[in-house]
Amino acid sequence: MSLINVTNLTFSYEGSYDTIFENVSFQIDTDWKLGFTGRNGRGKTTFLNLLLGKYEYRGNISANVTFEYFPYEVQEQENLTIDIIKEISPNSMDWEIIKELSLLDVDDDVLYRQFYTLSKGEQTKAMLAAMFLKENSFLLIDEPTNHLDADARKKLSNYLRKKKGFILISHDRYFLDNCIDHVLSINKTNIEIQKGNFSSWWENKKRQDGYELAENEKLKRDINRLSESAKRTNSWSNEVEKSKKGTTNSGSKIDKGYVGHKAAKMMKRSKSIENRQQASIEEKSKLLKNIESSDSLKISQLAYHKNKLAELENISIYYGNILVCKDVSFNIEQGDRISIKGKNGSGKSSIIKLICGEDIKYTGTFRKGSELKISYVSQDTSHLKGNLTDYAFENNIDESLFKAILRKLDFTRIQFEKDMSSFSGGQKKKVLIAKSLCEKVHLHIWDEPLNFIDIISRMQIEQLLLEYSPTLLFVEHDSEFCKNVATKSFEF
Repeated sequence: MSLINVTNLTFSYEGSYDTIFENVSFQIDTDWKLGFTGRNGRGKTTFLNLLLGKYEYRGNISANVTFEYFPYEVQEQENLTIDIIKEISPNSMDWEIIKELSLLDVDDDVLYRQFYTLSKGEQTKAMLAAMFLKENSFLLIDEPTNHLDADARKKLSNYLRKKKGFILISHDRYFLDNCIDHVLSINKTNIEIQKGNFSSWWENKKRQDGYELAENEKLKRDINRLSESAKRTNSWSNEVEKSKKGTTNSGSKIDKGYVGHKAAKMMKRSKSIENRQQASIEEKSKLLKNIESSDSLKISQLAYHKNKLAELENISIYYGNILVCKDVSFNIEQGDRISIKGKNGSGKSSIIKLICGEDIKYTGTFRKGSELKISYVSQDTSHLKGNLTDYAFENNIDESLFKAILRKLDFTRIQFEKDMSSFSGGQKKKVLIAKSLCEKVHLHIWDEPLNFIDIISRMQIEQLLLEYSPTLLFVEHDSEFCKNVATKSFEF
């Protein structure tokens, strides 16, 4: 066991007016299984890059371990997998590699296949196995679950639960709960560490937020009451001051000694009220700094003139002569929220493309309602470039509504001035979701919409779907989201 010490860390990107970290200090035990959480764009990946020494910063980071970053960039993907693993961990013996892969439920025959022929899940597992074989290394694991199906996520989570010495960025609640013992959270104004899994951290955060909101209301009432009291005291003081120069109503002279004593007493009381008011204001200023904005989202879906929107009966899809999926049958009816499940490569995205109207080779019967309007969110965000105003205009959506949704999804106004190509992966996905929510359609189809999106935003989207019950067909590997949202599921 050793410690990673972060002291007075301050960092901002060159030429940017955003400060990512300012005088941040904390300690990490290298035996911890540390989950790293925070909203998109807060600097999670940036912090990992600072640990790797990629950027210059102010402050100090000291550690007696070697940092290893996942995903590892494989240059020669034509090489055999065993050669890739030995490039990452040159001192590993063959039997150690085979043992590590078996823990991940990966057959050792992948070792003698070219790396590019492995599925995304197999590549992820092979790289992580290699990195955990390195001695004296502390792993920085950046969103390993993206594009992994639910079964692969579960196996990877069980594997990580048996390991120690890593920071894990993931936005999958179930995945985190299963394999971490501490949480590192980037909040609005600070970074903090708590013992426990994501669920225990979230419960603690809700309790703290509730306490601060209640305390804030109490202090607001105190400040208003003290302010009224101060006005009354000042009014009394003014009256006393006036009386120094006059006489009583009966015409007798004023006792100036008595008046002076009364004025001094009033001044003392006024000062006391002022001090109490200032103390309340200072206490109030310490509250609510880390309460996350998660305003409710809205969706206004068009009603279709028929209950049944689409029907698939014994659909089989082919790419050339290769069968992708076989005998798929299900209906989409108004109000359905259908989760399509299955391993990667089982044909989920192909079925979605068929429903969306792409030219797909298939057999079987496919019927889609006439003039059915569909909003589609794809997995790919690489096409997002330029500014948000032009993007809204090009896609014929209301710019004000579009940006209002992004604000609710934790976009700052500064983000609106940036080029979309500079956005984080999660921020790009939020652009696609916000666009979809602005479109007037009968059916929303989302293909892995939550990849890279932070947990609080996932909860907002989840609440939206539960509250407004739009007709939705979606592919998503976040098991908690699927369990809460889907009214029906179809497994390939």
